[in-house]
Formats: sequence, C-alpha cells, structure tokens
Amino acid sequence: MSDLQQSDLQQNASGTLPPDYFEKMYAANPDPWDFETSEYEAKKYAATIAALPKAQYRSAFEIGGSIGVLTEKLSSRCQSLLSIDVSQQAQARAKARCQHLPQVKFEVMQVPYEYPTHRFDLTLVSEVGYYWGRDDLPLAQQQIADHLEPGGHLLLVHWTPYVEEYPLTGDEVHEAFLQQVGTTYRTLLSQREERYRLDLLERL
Repeated sequence: MSDLQQSDLQQNASGTLPPDYFEKMYAANPDPWDFETSEYEAKKYAATIAALPKAQYRSAFEIGGSIGVLTEKLSSRCQSLLSIDVSQQAQARAKARCQHLPQVKFEVMQVPYEYPTHRFDLTLVSEVGYYWGRDDLPLAQQQIADHLEPGGHLLLVHWTPYVEEYPLTGDEVHEAFLQQVGTTYRTLLSQREERYRLDLLERL
C-alpha cells in the first residue's frame, strides 16, 4: 500500500473511504482499475447487463459509475439513467465517454450522505459497496430501499477477494442485502464466479 493510501486510511480507519482517496487514485492513473482494458472487467460487464430481466428501465440509478465504461453499456437498457460518483475526475471522463447519450445524466454525489429525491425502477451497485464503512452500509441500504419502486430491481456486483484497504468485503456487502430478503426484497438471481458475485433482488 502506498503512503498516500495509508494516510487516507488512517484518517478513515473505521468508516467509509472519502472522496479524496479516489481523487488521488484518479490523479495517479486515469483508469486505476483497468476498466477500459481488462478482459475480466469486460466479461463481468457482459454478465451484469445479461442479468437484467427487463429490456428497458424507465429510470435507472448507478451508484459509483467511475469513468463510465459500464454506464455506457447500461445506457442501452435505460430510458433515463443517473450515474453518480464521488470523484469529479472520474465523472469528467464518464461525461466525455457518454456525451452522445442524451438519456444519461451525471452528478457528483456521496451515498449515503446524499441521495436523489426521486424513485427508480433499477439501482445498480457495482464495485462500490465495500467502500462503505460498517456504520454507513445500513444507511445506504435504507436509502436504496426507500428510493426503489415496488417491483424495481437492485443489482449488486462485487469483487469477492479480500482487499486490505477496503472497509468491507464484497461478500459482506451482499450478505447484508440478502438479510433483507423476505421483508424488503425477493431474490431473482444469485451467481458466484471465481472473483466476483452477482445478486439480483426485486423490491417488495
């Protein structure tokens, strides 16, 4: 771990990784997770889009869209798509990538401290949940549930191997949401691959 990352973690040891952590990552490398070039990411993105049960969603919400690689792919299934990220640098690249897509809007926003006021029929949480601290995860879960229409879909996709600098693991994030099955959601799909898992839930 770099000194830069270690400093950030010391300041946020018990909670959510702050926006500054990501701004420094993007300043050092405009594509720090190889979203644009990784074969693994390309296959995972294909599985993510294939998991969506509906051909079109009226109003979709993507939490943590990063530089917009998945956003661009998701847009073909959405009449309206709001993609957010905590990083202004990432959002600038995402906007440039998706400038030909009028149905896609972008905002810099940090869930759960901020959340859109309207409701959605699809919420995508992909490779972002493990950045929340243990106190913030339940708050994010509540916000997501409150703003997902009955019958709306929640798609969770996360890397499962342990990462030292992340407050949570992908499995911890998914299991927290699966604890809401029966009261808030029903399960439509659960899929586990070698390095990631995917769970599709429907709002009751």
